[in-house]
Amino acid sequence: MSDIIQQIDKRYTELADDSCCLSCGGAIDKSEVKSGEVCVDLGSGRGTDALRMAETVGSEGFVYGVDISEGMIKKARKTAKKMGVENVKFIMSELESIPIPTNSVDLVISNCVLNHVENKQRVWKEIFRMLKEGGRFVISDIYSSEEVPEKYKNDPEAVAECWAGASTKEVYMAIVKVAGFKNVEILEESAPYKKGEIEVSSFTIAGVKNTSLCCCG
Repeated sequence: MSDIIQQIDKRYTELADDSCCLSCGGAIDKSEVKSGEVCVDLGSGRGTDALRMAETVGSEGFVYGVDISEGMIKKARKTAKKMGVENVKFIMSELESIPIPTNSVDLVISNCVLNHVENKQRVWKEIFRMLKEGGRFVISDIYSSEEVPEKYKNDPEAVAECWAGASTKEVYMAIVKVAGFKNVEILEESAPYKKGEIEVSSFTIAGVKNTSLCCCG
């Protein structure tokens, strides 16, 4: 486990029982979850959104919550058991390699998590891999107004604080397109604001897996 992942695990395990809000976006509110769907929440935290989706998809659907933080996974599993929710599974995993079958998912959501990932291209390829043909993603995240200085990019604490791992908008959108998503829509976008030692913007993007448009090979 890298220093950055260890720092993220430590930070969010400590916050597992905190009442603070950890998300920068509301991807679930824009995702139009449907009954019977298979859904994935990347960076599922305490499991709040995953459990909401589990209720919506019903007994014919299923939801996976994926998180790197042991504390968050334990909290989410405990809550699901307490609520008697059986159509959800919380998986502790790095987002670059997710143990969910290929072409099996209708919807992937995430809130302000992918900026933490060291290899963003790999996680976006995982999103494309998991989705069925016609499956969709709704992702809320941040991007930086300028490239993050090198001394912060590799600072585990700064990355865990949800800013130093940010890419510029141009780099971010290029990564998504290289993964195979050719038509990506920006659903909402904020003005730049101060975060750590840089300025970032929050945005929510959406796209559909359509291999007839994919030229990625």
